[in-house]
Amino acid sequence: MADAHVSSRDVDEHISSLKQCKIISEDAVKALCEKAKEILMEESNVHHVPIPAVVVGDIHGQFYDLLELFDVGGQVPSVNYVFMGDFVDRGYYSVETFLLLLALKVRYPKRVTLIRGNHESRQITQVYGFYDECLKKYGNTAVWRACVDVFDCLCLSAVVDNSVLCVHGGLSPSLDTIDQIQDLHRVQEPPHEGPMCDLMWSDPDDDIQGWGISARGAGYVFGPDIADQFLYANHLELIARSHQLAMEGYKYFFGQLLVTVWSAPNYCYRCGNVAAILTISVEGAIDFQVFEPRPQHLRKVPDFTTRMPDYFL
Repeated sequence: MADAHVSSRDVDEHISSLKQCKIISEDAVKALCEKAKEILMEESNVHHVPIPAVVVGDIHGQFYDLLELFDVGGQVPSVNYVFMGDFVDRGYYSVETFLLLLALKVRYPKRVTLIRGNHESRQITQVYGFYDECLKKYGNTAVWRACVDVFDCLCLSAVVDNSVLCVHGGLSPSLDTIDQIQDLHRVQEPPHEGPMCDLMWSDPDDDIQGWGISARGAGYVFGPDIADQFLYANHLELIARSHQLAMEGYKYFFGQLLVTVWSAPNYCYRCGNVAAILTISVEGAIDFQVFEPRPQHLRKVPDFTTRMPDYFL
């Protein structure tokens, strides 16, 4: 096991390299991952975050658009950030994206919250790009293995200002309360069914009441009555989640009980969507900042040719 002692100077150097889209050494990754696991394991399944805060949806390895996001939303550590998962897969730079977020978490643990998405999984990353990218960039699977071990430690949700629940996918028929989320055993590869799976895979549906079968083959779809009951029972005002492309960057469901936030502009470098972040002010006011992809002259395409597979989840 790598020594989990990493100096703040080391981490600052990693952040500086990663912000230039340069990978750090395999040994540095292993040490960073060990330190991150220590920090993450001290957090509960539902991580509480004070305001002001910025809530971020899927990024999917679109590294240069993450830099754009920081320019729009503010740099760490001046802002509390909540990232709602799907850091990796599909984009060209999953390695740099995830390691930058991890380094920021290690350097400023109180300022960065990382929630697990359905792509933070061994099985999914072997199909959708992160595994192959680690192999190309490091020549072996050690970095991928270190990173997926960190995935197991990520929290399952966050509550901002005791009023906004942030989760990657949605709700679960097995979970009526925040306390029940707290009681889940999270340090594992996400199961194919059950409450932990549902939090990462479920979707809202304006056209149904109650619970429905999801076309994704995991999680459920749920109607406005379910969201309303959950918010009421837990004294919350809003559910924020990601997991689904929103062409305008964000999309409200069920009146304004739930909002999807999507933070990967021009998703897969071809969808033509804008992206958004959700901001919660020090007064608790909710707003959105919409942004475009980082300009072409400020981004580069990787040396290796990447086949962009034809899939959307």
